[in-house]
Amino acid sequence: MVKEANQYQPDYAVPPGAILAERLEAYGISHAEFARRCGRSAKLISEIISGKAPVEPKTALQFERVLGVDAGIWLGIETDYQLHRAREEEARQAKQTASWMKTLPLKELVKRRVVARPASDLDAVSKLLAFYGVGSVEAWDVKYKGMSVAFRHSTSFESDKASLTAWLRIGELNAERKKCLDYNPVRFKQALRRVRELTQKPIEGAMEEAQQLCSDAGVALELIKPFPKTAISGAAWWLTPRKAVIALSARHKTDDHLWFSLFHEAAHILLHSKKGIFIDGTKANKETTDVEAEADNWASHVVVSHTHWEQFVAAALYSQSSIRQFAKEQGIAPGIVVGKLQHEGHIPWGTPLNKLKVRLEWVTTS
Repeated sequence: MVKEANQYQPDYAVPPGAILAERLEAYGISHAEFARRCGRSAKLISEIISGKAPVEPKTALQFERVLGVDAGIWLGIETDYQLHRAREEEARQAKQTASWMKTLPLKELVKRRVVARPASDLDAVSKLLAFYGVGSVEAWDVKYKGMSVAFRHSTSFESDKASLTAWLRIGELNAERKKCLDYNPVRFKQALRRVRELTQKPIEGAMEEAQQLCSDAGVALELIKPFPKTAISGAAWWLTPRKAVIALSARHKTDDHLWFSLFHEAAHILLHSKKGIFIDGTKANKETTDVEAEADNWASHVVVSHTHWEQFVAAALYSQSSIRQFAKEQGIAPGIVVGKLQHEGHIPWGTPLNKLKVRLEWVTTS
């Protein structure tokens, strides 16, 4: 019959250095004198006493000869102390990992079939680390918390950072799989001029054509459904020195916002640094940096000629027919004209002219 034994695992451990210090004090031996008797440096003895250095077998034998305490006892104390520290570190890491996992949108990732349904918490951590392409929580922190980002977001709604990283990672994975030619700024500008014309076409076919045009210029254009608790319209960054990425969320669900976000992100690729990530949210009540203002200005002028726009605004004829006519002359969608008028304050956001915008909806595929 086998008896079960309860193992005693105290929640504390005494370092050998503390016991050594007590022994030396009891014997009236100074640290320097003890070091001399052991034939070791005073620095090593000091580090052992302070817990900075371990007691090794050779050192334990020297302690045995000087103090009369068996070397095995010294090594046993050292082993118990190191084991206790290892358990503490393991518990700390487990707590940190569990806390990290709970902050991430695992359910949403499973729902989107980006991450397979995990069998346990440990499996969930493993799958999440694999999804992010990192080997540890610490590596995830370095990759995502240390990112240099340029935000343009609503002052009243800040995106959930964990959901934002998941959205960005999906864009990164999609871009890695997409075949693109090497980036060429001339071809990219030519592609954008063609994309401008595509705004007049049905959105689905137009977006597919826009993606191909961008790929041929070295830019992976991705359309990714926004995550809950994220206020993001788009992002732009460089995957490699020869491949850029533009990710769009279409979270406003209108064609004007989608197309303008594309041109805004394109401005970041053409005009700004290859370091960091430009993350753009709502345009209402935004805190605008110089970089974001430059991207807005560039996109606005690409969408509509500045001279033609000033003439149109000066006439102040904002009927459906006049907007349709102006959009036709410019070769763009009428919804873009409505959105630009609203952004500049010429017409209210709740205007009946919103009918000129194309409403967008995400299609769920099984």
